Amino acid sequence: MTIQEKLDNDRQNTEKDILKRFLQITISIILTVIILFASAGRIDWFYAWIFIGLSILVIVINASIFSPELVAERGRKKENVEKWDRIISGLLIFPWLGIYLVSGLDIRFKWTFELPIWIHILGIFTFILGNVLVSWSMISNKFFSTAVRIQYERGHIVANTGPYRFIRHPGYLGMIIYHLGTPFILGSLWALIMAGLVVTLFIIRTIFEDNTLKNKLEDYKEYTEKVKYRLIPGIW
Repeated sequence: MTIQEKLDNDRQNTEKDILKRFLQITISIILTVIILFASAGRIDWFYAWIFIGLSILVIVINASIFSPELVAERGRKKENVEKWDRIISGLLIFPWLGIYLVSGLDIRFKWTFELPIWIHILGIFTFILGNVLVSWSMISNKFFSTAVRIQYERGHIVANTGPYRFIRHPGYLGMIIYHLGTPFILGSLWALIMAGLVVTLFIIRTIFEDNTLKNKLEDYKEYTEKVKYRLIPGIW
């Protein structure tokens, strides 16, 4: 294979992986819409549409600022994924979708009293803040992946710029923040139970991932000596 043929092949594979990622995200949005409105038993749910609109806006902005390789990596089939991460990632699906299911049922059966508008606005602000932190983390770390693995094929190195100067897992902190904000946007205090389970699993994932990187990623131990906190500056 000539150099040009290899470049063409790599480009084609990247385009296929980007398409896969697009399909994954599309399915995710469709599933979210179905769960929200089916569980609520109505489609005239203002704050659900706000949430969906914000989610799509985040996707569009990220698609315009992320590198093609970063998007492609998130869509391609993963090699040497940590076994424990497959378990945690699988478990995360249930409370993640549970936020939408419980929120919809809450709206249908009116379990939560009608929240003041400032609570919804706080949820929107929190959701945006969390997503900004996730996006910043992804831009700063070209090895940011949907699965915990050492990306030997891409020359995996430690990310130490952007938010990684302050905490070791800023992407997870961003995800925790926006998942906690979601129930407030949707107006369901009961959905905070599901959000709490999501947070718990992300904390567990952080612990396991941090230990994995210490043992398997070159220079990560030295990085932990400079950046001492995993998720919350000054605390943990």
